[in-house]
Amino acid sequence: MKFNTLVATSAFGLIASAGAAFASDCGSISIAEMNWASAELMANVDAIILEEGYDCDVELIAGATQTTFASMSEKSEPDVAPELWINAVATPLAAAKEEGTLVALNDGPITGLGEGWWVTEKFTQDHPELDTVEKVLAHPELFPYVEDESKGAFMGCPAGWGCQLINANLFRAYDMEEKGWTLVDPGSAAGLDGSIAKAADRDEPWFGYYWSPTSLVGKYGLKMLPFEAEYAGDDNWNNCVALAEQDCADPQVTAWVESEVESVVTAEFAEKAGVATEYLKARVYPGEVMNAMLVYMTENQATGEDAAYEFLETHADLWTQWVPADVAEKVKAGL
Repeated sequence: MKFNTLVATSAFGLIASAGAAFASDCGSISIAEMNWASAELMANVDAIILEEGYDCDVELIAGATQTTFASMSEKSEPDVAPELWINAVATPLAAAKEEGTLVALNDGPITGLGEGWWVTEKFTQDHPELDTVEKVLAHPELFPYVEDESKGAFMGCPAGWGCQLINANLFRAYDMEEKGWTLVDPGSAAGLDGSIAKAADRDEPWFGYYWSPTSLVGKYGLKMLPFEAEYAGDDNWNNCVALAEQDCADPQVTAWVESEVESVVTAEFAEKAGVATEYLKARVYPGEVMNAMLVYMTENQATGEDAAYEFLETHADLWTQWVPADVAEKVKAGL
């Protein structure tokens, strides 16, 4: 990895002769290190396992969803995007797959992820019968709004976020104002997070928008509620719910669109990488493990590299299932 060139070079030199077969299959790999915590963790875990276990020469390349996707599509670099949220690039990604320029090696690298409407763990314990969005919507009195306790508070997204439009339109679709709810603007990301932390720390009810994997979900045990309604289709979502209110006259009742994440590689990499592709296909992070790691990163101000070593040290029971036993031993020795 470029951030540890001397160490990586020394380690590679010590085991090069023993790992010649692996190296000939693997070679040089570039991995996108996306600009959010879970993606930073995944990229660094991939880099360590591929370097130490398979003798690959790995370079981490800073990236973000749109820029990394464009570079992979147009320039075939980097080779790997470990955590690509495909809803943001759904149409061009489908075209790239059809053309054969990009390949999804793993269509579920993290379980239990997604956007939607959440409640606190304490609320689910106190009201286990209110286990869907629709059931909670029938009880605004359980979430009194601080400025008008006759109304229930639903915490939306800050202005300027795409999810602010979505929540506002779903608020209308579900007739929430008529049911006694107020849509609350948290003002900022810090305001949204602060509202959750305050409610959870005081064992108070909270209902609103959030997403996973995130450190707050891991720290406070937030629970995402399923919708009883089915997803009403892409036309309703893309051409109404996701737009500004003036462009969405009649939003239909719908579940939240499914959030999808894939580990995507270039076709060139898929053809040449050999053993590396088998590892990437196999590695899956359970949502609760990922959320716990994000808590670790937040509380310790840990980098993706720091967190990767912590993960490999504390979750050997998990990652050793992703690789053959001899590879696992090489990784452990490298730690």
